[in-house]
Amino acid sequence: MSDLTSLTLKAAVDGLKARAFSSAELTQAHIDAVAAARDLNAFIVETPEKALEMARASDARLASGAAGPLEGVPLGIKDLFCTEGVQATAASNILKGFKPPYESTVTANLWRDGAVMLGKLNLDEFAMGSSNETSAFGNVINPWKSASSGNRALTPGGSSGGSAAAVAAQLCLGATATDTGGSIRQPAAFTGTVGIKPTYGRCSRWGIVAFASSLDQAGPMARTVEDAAILLSSMAGHDPKDSTSLPVETPDFASFVGKSVKGLRIGVPKEYRVDGMPAEIEQLWEQGIAWLKDAGCEIVEVSLPHTKYALPAYYIVAPAEASSNLARYDGMRFGLREDGANLTDIYENSRAAGFGAEVKRRILIGTYVLSAGYYDAYYLKAQKVRRRIADDFDRAWESCDALLTPTAPSAAFALGDKSDDPVAMYLNDIFTVTVNLAGLPGMSVPAGLDANGLPLGLQLIGRALDEGTLFSLGGAIEKAANFTARPEKWW
Repeated sequence: MSDLTSLTLKAAVDGLKARAFSSAELTQAHIDAVAAARDLNAFIVETPEKALEMARASDARLASGAAGPLEGVPLGIKDLFCTEGVQATAASNILKGFKPPYESTVTANLWRDGAVMLGKLNLDEFAMGSSNETSAFGNVINPWKSASSGNRALTPGGSSGGSAAAVAAQLCLGATATDTGGSIRQPAAFTGTVGIKPTYGRCSRWGIVAFASSLDQAGPMARTVEDAAILLSSMAGHDPKDSTSLPVETPDFASFVGKSVKGLRIGVPKEYRVDGMPAEIEQLWEQGIAWLKDAGCEIVEVSLPHTKYALPAYYIVAPAEASSNLARYDGMRFGLREDGANLTDIYENSRAAGFGAEVKRRILIGTYVLSAGYYDAYYLKAQKVRRRIADDFDRAWESCDALLTPTAPSAAFALGDKSDDPVAMYLNDIFTVTVNLAGLPGMSVPAGLDANGLPLGLQLIGRALDEGTLFSLGGAIEKAANFTARPEKWW
Protein backbone atom coordinates (compact mmCIF):
# COMPACT_ATOMS: atom_id res chain seq x y z
CA MET A 1 0.00 0.00 0.00
CA SER A 2 1.57 3.28 -1.11
CA ASP A 3 0.09 5.91 1.18
CA LEU A 4 -0.64 4.57 4.62
CA THR A 5 -1.39 8.03 6.02
CA SER A 6 -4.44 8.44 3.78
CA LEU A 7 -6.27 5.51 5.37
CA THR A 8 -9.25 5.99 7.65
CA LEU A 9 -8.80 4.60 11.15
CA LYS A 10 -11.28 1.80 10.36
CA ALA A 11 -9.39 0.87 7.19
CA ALA A 12 -6.12 0.84 9.14
CA VAL A 13 -7.58 -1.46 11.82
CA ASP A 14 -8.85 -3.83 9.12
CA GLY A 15 -5.56 -3.70 7.20
CA LEU A 16 -3.54 -4.50 10.32
CA LYS A 17 -5.77 -7.45 11.16
CA ALA A 18 -5.46 -8.72 7.57
CA ARG A 19 -1.66 -8.33 7.85
CA ALA A 20 -1.66 -6.10 4.75
CA PHE A 21 0.98 -3.99 6.56
CA SER A 22 2.49 -3.88 10.03
CA SER A 23 1.93 -1.36 12.79
CA ALA A 24 5.62 -0.51 12.57
CA GLU A 25 5.19 0.40 8.88
CA LEU A 26 1.99 2.34 9.55
CA THR A 27 3.55 4.17 12.48
CA GLN A 28 6.76 5.01 10.59
CA ALA A 29 4.68 6.51 7.76
CA HIS A 30 2.96 8.78 10.28
CA ILE A 31 6.21 9.66 12.05
CA ASP A 32 7.59 10.77 8.67
CA ALA A 33 4.41 12.78 7.97
CA VAL A 34 4.69 14.53 11.36
CA ALA A 35 8.34 15.39 10.75
CA ALA A 36 7.52 16.79 7.29
CA ALA A 37 4.69 18.96 8.66
CA ARG A 38 6.45 20.90 11.40
CA ASP A 39 5.46 24.15 9.68
CA LEU A 40 1.93 23.46 10.98
CA ASN A 41 3.23 23.45 14.58
CA ALA A 42 0.60 20.84 15.47
CA PHE A 43 2.83 18.90 17.88
CA ILE A 44 4.50 20.24 21.02
CA VAL A 45 6.35 16.96 21.63
CA GLU A 46 7.03 14.19 19.11
CA THR A 47 7.66 10.70 20.51
CA PRO A 48 8.88 8.63 17.54
CA GLU A 49 10.95 6.16 19.59
CA LYS A 50 8.07 5.49 21.97
CA ALA A 51 5.68 5.17 19.02
CA LEU A 52 7.84 2.53 17.29
CA GLU A 53 8.28 0.63 20.55
CA MET A 54 4.48 0.58 21.03
CA ALA A 55 4.01 -0.39 17.36
CA ARG A 56 6.37 -3.36 17.66
CA ALA A 57 4.49 -4.52 20.76
CA SER A 58 1.24 -4.19 18.78
CA ASP A 59 2.67 -6.26 15.93
CA ALA A 60 3.52 -9.01 18.42
CA ARG A 61 -0.04 -8.99 19.78
CA LEU A 62 -1.47 -8.98 16.25
CA ALA A 63 0.69 -12.01 15.40
CA SER A 64 -0.46 -13.87 18.51
CA GLY A 65 -4.15 -13.12 17.95
CA ALA A 66 -4.42 -10.96 21.08
CA ALA A 67 -5.16 -7.67 19.29
CA GLY A 68 -7.24 -4.93 20.94
CA PRO A 69 -9.83 -2.81 19.13
CA LEU A 70 -7.24 -0.12 18.29
CA GLU A 71 -4.25 -2.40 18.00
CA GLY A 72 -1.35 -0.69 16.22
CA VAL A 73 -3.22 2.54 15.33
CA PRO A 74 -1.09 5.74 15.63
CA LEU A 75 -2.86 8.61 17.43
CA GLY A 76 -2.05 12.16 18.54
CA ILE A 77 -2.74 13.19 22.14
CA LYS A 78 -3.78 16.72 23.08
CA ASP A 79 -1.21 18.08 25.52
CA LEU A 80 -3.89 18.51 28.18
CA PHE A 81 -3.79 14.75 28.92
CA CYS A 82 -1.17 13.57 31.38
CA THR A 83 1.05 10.90 29.84
CA GLU A 84 3.40 9.01 32.12
CA GLY A 85 7.02 10.06 31.57
CA VAL A 86 6.15 12.29 28.58
CA GLN A 87 5.97 16.06 29.02
CA ALA A 88 2.49 17.48 29.64
CA THR A 89 2.34 21.27 29.55
CA ALA A 90 -1.25 22.35 28.73
CA ALA A 91 0.66 24.63 26.28
CA SER A 92 1.73 26.83 29.20
CA ASN A 93 5.15 28.05 30.32
CA ILE A 94 4.15 27.32 33.89
CA LEU A 95 4.19 23.56 33.16
CA LYS A 96 7.13 23.49 30.73
CA GLY A 97 9.22 20.40 31.46
CA PHE A 98 6.59 18.72 33.68
CA LYS A 99 6.61 14.94 33.13
CA PRO A 100 3.67 13.34 34.93
CA PRO A 101 4.38 10.19 36.97
CA TYR A 102 0.94 8.83 35.99
CA GLU A 103 -1.31 8.30 32.96
CA SER A 104 -4.71 9.92 32.39
CA THR A 105 -7.58 7.43 32.38
CA VAL A 106 -8.57 8.27 28.79
CA THR A 107 -5.08 7.66 27.38
CA ALA A 108 -4.65 4.56 29.56
CA ASN A 109 -7.86 3.21 27.97
CA LEU A 110 -6.43 3.87 24.50
CA TRP A 111 -3.13 2.10 25.30
CA ARG A 112 -5.11 -0.81 26.83
CA ASP A 113 -6.86 -1.18 23.46
CA GLY A 114 -3.56 -1.17 21.56
CA ALA A 115 -3.23 2.43 20.27
CA VAL A 116 0.18 3.96 19.56
CA MET A 117 1.21 7.47 20.69
CA LEU A 118 2.89 9.72 18.09
CA GLY A 119 3.26 12.67 20.47
CA LYS A 120 1.54 15.53 22.28
CA LEU A 121 -0.55 18.01 20.31
CA ASN A 122 -0.58 21.81 20.59
CA LEU A 123 -3.56 23.73 21.99
CA ASP A 124 -4.59 27.08 23.42
CA GLU A 125 -2.95 27.58 26.81
CA PHE A 126 -4.92 25.62 29.44
CA ALA A 127 -7.53 25.13 26.66
CA MET A 128 -8.51 28.81 26.93
CA GLY A 129 -9.05 30.05 23.40
CA SER A 130 -10.89 29.61 20.12
CA SER A 131 -8.02 30.05 17.65
CA ASN A 132 -4.93 28.26 19.08
CA GLU A 133 -3.14 31.61 19.36
CA THR A 134 -2.67 31.56 23.15
CA SER A 135 -0.25 28.61 23.22
CA ALA A 136 3.15 29.30 24.81
CA PHE A 137 4.59 27.14 22.00
CA GLY A 138 3.25 29.27 19.14
CA ASN A 139 0.03 28.99 17.17
CA VAL A 140 -0.99 25.98 15.12
CA ILE A 141 -1.62 26.70 11.43
CA ASN A 142 -4.65 25.28 9.67
CA PRO A 143 -3.60 23.02 6.76
CA TRP A 144 -6.42 24.60 4.71
CA LYS A 145 -5.67 27.77 2.73
CA SER A 146 -7.95 30.44 1.29
CA ALA A 147 -7.06 32.41 -1.83
CA SER A 148 -9.26 35.28 -0.67
CA SER A 149 -7.13 35.81 2.46
CA GLY A 150 -4.04 36.30 0.32
CA ASN A 151 -2.82 32.88 1.45
CA ARG A 152 -2.48 34.18 5.01
CA ALA A 153 -2.19 31.50 7.66
CA LEU A 154 -5.62 30.49 9.00
CA THR A 155 -6.60 29.37 12.48
CA PRO A 156 -7.41 25.69 12.96
CA GLY A 157 -9.81 26.74 15.72
CA GLY A 158 -9.34 26.15 19.40
CA SER A 159 -8.61 25.03 21.88
CA SER A 160 -7.99 21.65 20.21
CA GLY A 161 -6.25 23.24 17.22
CA GLY A 162 -3.33 20.81 17.17
CA SER A 163 -5.68 17.83 17.22
CA ALA A 164 -7.78 19.25 14.38
CA ALA A 165 -4.80 20.23 12.21
CA ALA A 166 -3.04 16.88 12.73
CA VAL A 167 -6.12 14.88 11.72
CA ALA A 168 -6.90 17.14 8.74
CA ALA A 169 -3.29 17.02 7.50
CA GLN A 170 -3.21 13.20 7.83
CA LEU A 171 -0.48 13.24 10.48
CA CYS A 172 -2.39 10.77 12.68
CA LEU A 173 -5.42 8.50 12.29
CA GLY A 174 -7.26 10.24 15.10
CA ALA A 175 -6.64 12.42 18.13
CA THR A 176 -7.84 13.04 21.63
CA ALA A 177 -9.30 16.46 22.34
CA THR A 178 -11.28 18.25 25.04
CA ASP A 179 -14.33 20.50 24.87
CA THR A 180 -15.22 23.08 27.54
CA GLY A 181 -17.29 25.45 25.36
CA GLY A 182 -16.80 24.15 21.82
CA SER A 183 -13.11 23.19 21.74
CA ILE A 184 -13.70 19.93 19.86
CA ARG A 185 -16.58 20.94 17.60
CA GLN A 186 -15.40 24.39 16.40
CA PRO A 187 -11.90 23.16 15.34
CA ALA A 188 -13.55 20.18 13.63
CA ALA A 189 -15.73 22.57 11.62
CA PHE A 190 -12.70 24.73 10.71
CA THR A 191 -10.65 21.76 9.44
CA GLY A 192 -13.20 19.49 7.74
CA THR A 193 -12.93 16.80 10.42
CA VAL A 194 -15.41 15.03 12.71
CA GLY A 195 -15.44 15.84 16.42
CA ILE A 196 -17.76 14.77 19.21
CA LYS A 197 -18.09 16.11 22.74
CA PRO A 198 -19.78 13.28 24.61
CA THR A 199 -22.17 13.62 27.55
CA TYR A 200 -20.56 15.15 30.63
CA GLY A 201 -19.24 12.19 32.64
CA ARG A 202 -19.04 9.77 29.69
CA CYS A 203 -15.21 10.06 29.63
CA SER A 204 -13.14 10.33 32.79
CA ARG A 205 -11.52 13.68 33.53
CA TRP A 206 -8.88 12.07 35.75
CA GLY A 207 -5.41 13.03 34.57
CA ILE A 208 -6.65 15.81 32.27
CA VAL A 209 -5.36 19.26 33.24
CA ALA A 210 -8.46 21.08 34.51
CA PHE A 211 -9.84 24.30 33.01
CA ALA A 212 -13.48 24.44 34.16
CA SER A 213 -14.33 21.20 35.94
CA SER A 214 -18.11 21.27 35.49
CA LEU A 215 -17.78 21.87 31.72
CA ASP A 216 -14.63 20.00 30.58
CA GLN A 217 -15.15 16.76 28.66
CA ALA A 218 -12.80 14.64 26.58
CA GLY A 219 -13.72 13.37 23.13
CA PRO A 220 -12.19 12.22 19.84
CA MET A 221 -11.40 13.97 16.56
CA ALA A 222 -11.20 11.86 13.42
CA ARG A 223 -11.72 11.88 9.66
CA THR A 224 -15.02 10.03 9.60
CA VAL A 225 -18.04 9.56 11.85
CA GLU A 226 -17.25 5.85 12.13
CA ASP A 227 -13.64 6.56 13.16
CA ALA A 228 -14.85 8.96 15.88
CA ALA A 229 -17.28 6.27 17.11
CA ILE A 230 -14.51 3.66 17.33
CA LEU A 231 -12.29 6.05 19.30
CA LEU A 232 -15.03 7.11 21.71
CA SER A 233 -15.82 3.49 22.57
CA SER A 234 -12.22 3.10 23.74
CA MET A 235 -11.92 6.50 25.46
CA ALA A 236 -15.16 6.25 27.46
CA GLY A 237 -15.98 4.21 30.55
CA HIS A 238 -16.70 4.57 34.26
CA ASP A 239 -13.73 5.61 36.39
CA PRO A 240 -13.95 5.50 40.20
CA LYS A 241 -11.08 8.01 40.35
CA ASP A 242 -13.38 10.70 38.86
CA SER A 243 -16.40 11.53 41.05
CA THR A 244 -18.24 12.96 37.99
CA SER A 245 -17.68 9.83 35.87
CA LEU A 246 -21.01 8.16 35.10
CA PRO A 247 -21.39 4.48 36.13
CA VAL A 248 -22.90 3.40 32.80
CA GLU A 249 -21.98 0.83 30.17
CA THR A 250 -20.13 2.05 27.07
CA PRO A 251 -22.00 1.00 23.90
CA ASP A 252 -20.35 -0.08 20.66
CA PHE A 253 -20.80 3.36 19.14
CA ALA A 254 -19.65 2.24 15.69
CA SER A 255 -22.69 -0.06 15.48
CA PHE A 256 -24.93 3.02 15.31
CA VAL A 257 -23.23 4.40 12.19
CA GLY A 258 -25.26 3.48 9.12
CA LYS A 259 -28.44 2.76 11.07
CA SER A 260 -31.64 4.14 9.57
CA VAL A 261 -32.72 7.51 10.95
CA LYS A 262 -36.20 7.23 9.48
CA GLY A 263 -38.85 8.53 11.87
CA LEU A 264 -36.48 10.53 14.07
CA ARG A 265 -37.69 14.03 14.89
CA ILE A 266 -35.04 16.69 14.42
CA GLY A 267 -35.43 20.03 16.17
CA VAL A 268 -34.30 23.28 14.59
CA PRO A 269 -33.88 25.92 17.34
CA LYS A 270 -35.18 29.27 16.14
CA GLU A 271 -32.88 31.19 18.49
CA TYR A 272 -29.82 29.96 16.59
CA ARG A 273 -30.77 32.11 13.59
CA VAL A 274 -28.62 35.00 14.79
CA ASP A 275 -28.30 38.44 13.21
CA GLY A 276 -25.37 38.82 10.85
CA MET A 277 -24.90 35.08 10.29
CA PRO A 278 -23.26 34.59 6.87
CA ALA A 279 -25.65 33.47 4.12
CA GLU A 280 -23.42 30.44 3.47
CA ILE A 281 -23.93 29.17 7.03
CA GLU A 282 -27.70 29.66 6.69
CA GLN A 283 -27.71 27.82 3.34
CA LEU A 284 -25.67 24.93 4.72
CA TRP A 285 -28.08 24.62 7.65
CA GLU A 286 -31.05 24.47 5.21
CA GLN A 287 -29.14 21.88 3.19
CA GLY A 288 -28.60 19.79 6.33
CA ILE A 289 -32.32 19.97 7.10
CA ALA A 290 -33.09 18.80 3.55
CA TRP A 291 -30.62 15.89 3.84
CA LEU A 292 -32.21 14.66 7.06
CA LYS A 293 -35.70 15.04 5.56
CA ASP A 294 -34.57 12.92 2.61
CA ALA A 295 -33.28 10.32 5.09
CA GLY A 296 -36.78 10.08 6.57
CA CYS A 297 -36.49 12.44 9.53
CA GLU A 298 -39.29 14.77 10.60
CA ILE A 299 -38.21 18.40 11.09
CA VAL A 300 -39.76 20.42 13.92
CA GLU A 301 -39.06 23.96 15.07
CA VAL A 302 -38.14 24.22 18.74
CA SER A 303 -37.43 27.10 21.09
CA LEU A 304 -34.44 27.42 23.41
CA PRO A 305 -35.37 30.83 24.83
CA HIS A 306 -32.42 31.21 27.19
CA THR A 307 -29.84 30.73 24.41
CA LYS A 308 -29.10 34.47 24.33
CA TYR A 309 -27.82 34.28 27.91
CA ALA A 310 -25.59 31.25 27.31
CA LEU A 311 -22.42 33.05 26.27
CA PRO A 312 -22.37 35.55 29.17
CA ALA A 313 -23.25 32.76 31.63
CA TYR A 314 -20.45 30.58 30.23
CA TYR A 315 -17.91 33.39 30.48
CA ILE A 316 -18.75 33.75 34.17
CA VAL A 317 -18.86 30.06 35.12
CA ALA A 318 -15.77 28.97 33.14
CA PRO A 319 -13.39 31.71 34.38
CA ALA A 320 -14.66 31.26 37.95
CA GLU A 321 -13.77 27.57 37.86
CA ALA A 322 -10.50 28.33 36.07
CA SER A 323 -9.41 30.82 38.74
CA SER A 324 -10.01 28.12 41.36
CA ASN A 325 -8.34 25.30 39.40
CA LEU A 326 -5.30 27.33 38.41
CA ALA A 327 -4.57 28.41 41.97
CA ARG A 328 -2.52 25.19 42.31
CA TYR A 329 0.17 26.55 39.94
CA ASP A 330 2.22 28.48 42.45
CA GLY A 331 5.83 27.56 41.63
CA MET A 332 6.11 25.25 44.62
CA ARG A 333 5.43 21.65 43.62
CA PHE A 334 5.95 21.34 39.87
CA GLY A 335 6.61 23.41 36.78
CA LEU A 336 8.10 26.89 36.62
CA ARG A 337 9.48 28.59 39.74
CA GLU A 338 10.75 32.16 39.68
CA ASP A 339 12.96 33.57 42.43
CA GLY A 340 11.58 36.01 44.99
CA ALA A 341 12.51 37.64 48.28
CA ASN A 342 9.75 35.75 50.09
CA LEU A 343 7.00 33.21 49.52
CA THR A 344 4.51 35.77 48.20
CA ASP A 345 7.08 37.09 45.72
CA ILE A 346 7.78 33.55 44.46
CA TYR A 347 4.04 32.96 43.95
CA GLU A 348 3.53 36.26 42.16
CA ASN A 349 6.68 36.06 40.01
CA SER A 350 6.06 32.44 39.01
CA ARG A 351 2.46 33.09 37.99
CA ALA A 352 3.35 36.35 36.20
CA ALA A 353 6.03 34.62 34.13
CA GLY A 354 4.19 31.32 33.71
CA PHE A 355 0.72 32.36 32.58
CA GLY A 356 -0.08 34.02 29.23
CA ALA A 357 -2.32 37.07 28.77
CA GLU A 358 -5.57 35.20 28.04
CA VAL A 359 -5.14 32.90 31.03
CA LYS A 360 -4.43 35.89 33.28
CA ARG A 361 -7.52 37.64 31.89
CA ARG A 362 -9.76 34.69 32.72
CA ILE A 363 -8.24 34.18 36.17
CA LEU A 364 -8.92 37.84 36.97
CA ILE A 365 -12.49 37.65 35.65
CA GLY A 366 -13.06 34.47 37.65
CA THR A 367 -11.58 35.88 40.84
CA TYR A 368 -13.75 38.98 40.45
CA VAL A 369 -17.04 37.11 39.99
CA LEU A 370 -16.27 34.85 42.96
CA SER A 371 -15.35 37.72 45.30
CA ALA A 372 -17.55 38.43 48.30
CA GLY A 373 -19.35 41.47 46.89
CA TYR A 374 -20.08 39.98 43.46
CA TYR A 375 -20.66 36.25 44.00
CA ASP A 376 -24.46 36.55 44.16
CA ALA A 377 -24.69 39.13 41.36
CA TYR A 378 -22.59 37.16 38.88
CA TYR A 379 -21.67 33.57 39.69
CA LEU A 380 -24.90 32.57 41.43
CA LYS A 381 -26.99 34.23 38.72
CA ALA A 382 -24.98 32.50 35.97
CA GLN A 383 -25.63 29.13 37.62
CA LYS A 384 -29.37 29.89 37.68
CA VAL A 385 -29.24 30.76 33.96
CA ARG A 386 -27.40 27.49 33.37
CA ARG A 387 -30.28 25.62 34.99
CA ARG A 388 -32.75 27.44 32.73
CA ILE A 389 -30.70 26.49 29.65
CA ALA A 390 -30.78 22.82 30.71
CA ASP A 391 -34.55 23.11 31.25
CA ASP A 392 -34.93 24.50 27.69
CA PHE A 393 -33.30 21.35 26.32
CA ASP A 394 -35.46 19.12 28.51
CA ARG A 395 -38.58 20.75 27.03
CA ALA A 396 -37.17 20.41 23.51
CA TRP A 397 -36.75 16.64 23.97
CA GLU A 398 -40.51 16.37 24.46
CA SER A 399 -40.95 17.13 20.75
CA CYS A 400 -37.70 15.94 19.14
CA ASP A 401 -34.90 13.35 19.34
CA ALA A 402 -31.94 15.57 18.41
CA LEU A 403 -31.17 19.12 17.28
CA LEU A 404 -29.45 20.35 14.12
CA THR A 405 -27.56 23.68 14.12
CA PRO A 406 -24.48 25.22 12.51
CA THR A 407 -21.26 24.44 14.41
CA ALA A 408 -19.60 27.85 14.08
CA PRO A 409 -20.71 31.29 12.85
CA SER A 410 -18.02 31.38 10.12
CA ALA A 411 -15.35 29.39 8.36
CA ALA A 412 -11.75 29.55 9.60
CA PHE A 413 -10.43 33.12 9.87
CA ALA A 414 -6.88 34.40 9.46
CA LEU A 415 -4.57 34.24 12.45
CA GLY A 416 -4.45 37.65 14.14
CA ASP A 417 -7.83 38.79 12.84
CA LYS A 418 -9.60 38.53 16.20
CA SER A 419 -6.79 38.23 18.72
CA ASP A 420 -7.09 41.88 19.79
CA ASP A 421 -10.83 41.61 20.39
CA PRO A 422 -11.68 39.05 23.09
CA VAL A 423 -15.44 39.50 22.65
CA ALA A 424 -15.26 38.80 18.90
CA MET A 425 -13.18 35.71 19.72
CA TYR A 426 -15.64 34.54 22.38
CA LEU A 427 -18.51 34.80 19.85
CA ASN A 428 -16.97 31.81 18.04
CA ASP A 429 -18.58 29.67 20.74
CA ILE A 430 -22.10 31.05 20.25
CA PHE A 431 -23.55 27.77 18.90
CA THR A 432 -21.55 25.40 21.11
CA VAL A 433 -21.51 26.64 24.74
CA THR A 434 -25.14 25.71 25.49
CA VAL A 435 -24.23 22.03 25.06
CA ASN A 436 -21.50 22.23 27.73
CA LEU A 437 -23.67 24.22 30.13
CA ALA A 438 -26.34 21.49 29.89
CA GLY A 439 -23.85 18.56 29.88
CA LEU A 440 -25.20 17.16 26.61
CA PRO A 441 -23.44 15.40 23.70
CA GLY A 442 -22.69 17.45 20.58
CA MET A 443 -21.04 16.46 17.30
CA SER A 444 -19.68 18.44 14.35
CA VAL A 445 -19.75 16.82 10.92
CA PRO A 446 -18.09 18.40 7.85
CA ALA A 447 -20.87 19.26 5.42
CA GLY A 448 -19.59 21.63 2.74
CA LEU A 449 -17.19 24.34 1.61
CA ASP A 450 -17.68 28.11 1.65
CA ALA A 451 -17.07 30.36 -1.38
CA ASN A 452 -13.34 30.42 -0.55
CA GLY A 453 -13.07 26.63 -0.46
CA LEU A 454 -12.91 26.38 3.33
CA PRO A 455 -14.78 23.68 5.26
CA LEU A 456 -18.01 24.29 7.17
CA GLY A 457 -19.60 22.00 9.75
CA LEU A 458 -23.08 21.11 10.98
CA GLN A 459 -23.68 20.40 14.67
CA LEU A 460 -25.92 17.69 16.07
CA ILE A 461 -27.02 17.90 19.71
CA GLY A 462 -28.53 14.95 21.54
CA ARG A 463 -30.08 13.86 24.81
CA ALA A 464 -27.74 12.96 27.66
CA LEU A 465 -26.06 9.59 27.03
CA ASP A 466 -27.65 9.32 23.58
CA GLU A 467 -24.47 9.59 21.52
CA GLY A 468 -25.68 6.59 19.51
CA THR A 469 -28.43 8.65 17.86
CA LEU A 470 -25.86 11.36 17.01
CA PHE A 471 -23.62 8.77 15.35
CA SER A 472 -26.58 7.52 13.27
CA LEU A 473 -27.56 11.06 12.25
CA GLY A 474 -23.91 12.06 11.71
CA GLY A 475 -23.49 9.07 9.41
CA ALA A 476 -26.57 10.13 7.44
CA ILE A 477 -25.25 13.69 7.01
CA GLU A 478 -21.79 12.39 6.11
CA LYS A 479 -23.26 10.12 3.43
CA ALA A 480 -25.47 12.87 1.98
CA ALA A 481 -22.76 15.55 2.07
CA ASN A 482 -20.14 13.21 0.57
CA PHE A 483 -17.46 15.56 1.92
CA THR A 484 -14.25 14.37 0.29
CA ALA A 485 -12.35 17.68 0.08
CA ARG A 486 -8.84 17.71 1.52
CA PRO A 487 -6.44 20.60 2.06
CA GLU A 488 -3.94 20.95 -0.75
CA LYS A 489 -0.52 20.09 0.65
CA TRP A 490 1.71 23.17 0.99
CA TRP A 491 3.70 22.31 4.13
